[in-house]
Amino acid sequence: MEQNPSLDAQNTLKDILKNLGISEELLHDDVLLHRDLQLDSTEIVEIALALKRRLGVAVKLETRQDKTLAEVSQAIADARSSLA
Repeated sequence: MEQNPSLDAQNTLKDILKNLGISEELLHDDVLLHRDLQLDSTEIVEIALALKRRLGVAVKLETRQDKTLAEVSQAIADARSSLA
């Protein structure tokens, strides 16, 4: 059975965020990376680099618009599907 690409992307993203010291209880679909998780630009770059290393995709996270976990997961899934 093939796993949902967005769910797979979200699990990887959550794992990266947990490695940055963010509590798993905070990691839900509508949490905002900047406002809710208080991630700074260095942490955002770390996340992008980890995604590139682990999944082979480049996702632009350094934008003015705050993104939710679900939006970032979908962007990862979209980037991965464009590679296939």
